[in-house]
Amino acid sequence: MSARTTTPWPLVALFTAGYLAPYLLPTTVGRLSAGLPLSATEAGSIGSALLLSSATAGFLLASRVDRFGPRGLARGGLLLAAAGYGTAALTTTIPLVVLGAIVGGLGSGTITSVAATGIAGQRDPHRTTTLGLLGVSALAGALYLTIPHLGPGHGHPLAAIAVTALLVLPVTRRLPTAGAPETPHTPAARTLRATTTPLPHRRAGLVLAASMLCWSLAQNSLWGVSGRIGLRQAGLTEVTVGAVFAVALGAGLLGVIGAGALGQRLGRALPIGAGTALIAGCIALSAAATDLTSFATGEIAWNTVYPVVLSYVIGLAASLDRRGRWAVLVGSASSLGTACGPLAGSLLSARVGYPGMGVILALGLLLITVPMTAVALRTRRAAPLPQEHPVVEHPVVEIPVVEIPVVEIPVVEIPLDAVPVPRTAYDTAGPRQATAGAVAGPGPGSR
Repeated sequence: MSARTTTPWPLVALFTAGYLAPYLLPTTVGRLSAGLPLSATEAGSIGSALLLSSATAGFLLASRVDRFGPRGLARGGLLLAAAGYGTAALTTTIPLVVLGAIVGGLGSGTITSVAATGIAGQRDPHRTTTLGLLGVSALAGALYLTIPHLGPGHGHPLAAIAVTALLVLPVTRRLPTAGAPETPHTPAARTLRATTTPLPHRRAGLVLAASMLCWSLAQNSLWGVSGRIGLRQAGLTEVTVGAVFAVALGAGLLGVIGAGALGQRLGRALPIGAGTALIAGCIALSAAATDLTSFATGEIAWNTVYPVVLSYVIGLAASLDRRGRWAVLVGSASSLGTACGPLAGSLLSARVGYPGMGVILALGLLLITVPMTAVALRTRRAAPLPQEHPVVEHPVVEIPVVEIPVVEIPVVEIPLDAVPVPRTAYDTAGPRQATAGAVAGPGPGSR
């Protein structure tokens, strides 16, 4: 019988809270530009500063989560996110908005570091990642439908991130503290606490981290300006663009569910390689959109494939080191690329236009497909994918047959002395004679 798998809901909640800021990046940057005296490039720079601080926290905490304790770090990150994003949402002073975004980004990076480290220690990291992506996609989709109806202002998406951090805070009670004693149910990552353990698969991990930086840069270069493409190039309203984003994130939920059902049956190389090539085509289509049909098709197709590939990349990074260090480092590299995305998208679109930007980003994605797929193939050959329910063969123990020797029992002859038989024993039969014979004693029998 296989062991029962318990869903790590605190890690799923932390994953959702940590990744919510990048998912709300288009509406955050758009509302900063519309609600404050900022240009599109300046608003994109604030978004980049937010994500850059998140990446910095990830790099600093890559191998220190177990040392400081997941519970304390998670609580500190959630409080930083609530304070930073809440301050940025409640003020219109530009320096305070920038400071709040940076502090909130540090909190988001801390949260994702704790989540990534814990997920890497699970028996099935891909399953936990899928649940986290389901949570953040569903929440972001609901917010994209709700925020346009709350009125103008830059603070609504930032306030939503802050409130989410406060709501997740109570689940940190179920996380271990620093130096907590290990139990049989403790994940495998907790059993490897020696900080002197070198990073395994260094070359594969560095290639994956560099590729993930470029991968996220391309994704978020478009994601950071998608709202402006819908509003300016496609001529849509904010409500319509928000509805398209919500439907796209809903399609992403279906993609993540499909990836979770598929699991590791196709390995990681095929979903990562083929999925990235599909994303390249979706980005080119979405960047060249001039009406609702083309814009919605590109965004929905893109957001359907994007979380699927991301779940396999996170699972690949987690498989490189069971302590979760490569998972955090690759995630931080992704955050660094995400941080540069809005600014890169703004600069590219200003120079070559949105369609030209889409072509450049698509070509870049096709180039980095090769090293990412190579890492997945090499990792599969070096270490086969773990089975969810491994079959344990029990050795057959032969029981020796013990021969019991047969012992001959000697027959002892008992001599019988002759006893004179009384005359009455030969009398006629009857009750009287039987009584008499019983009194006299048993005879030797008849002849």
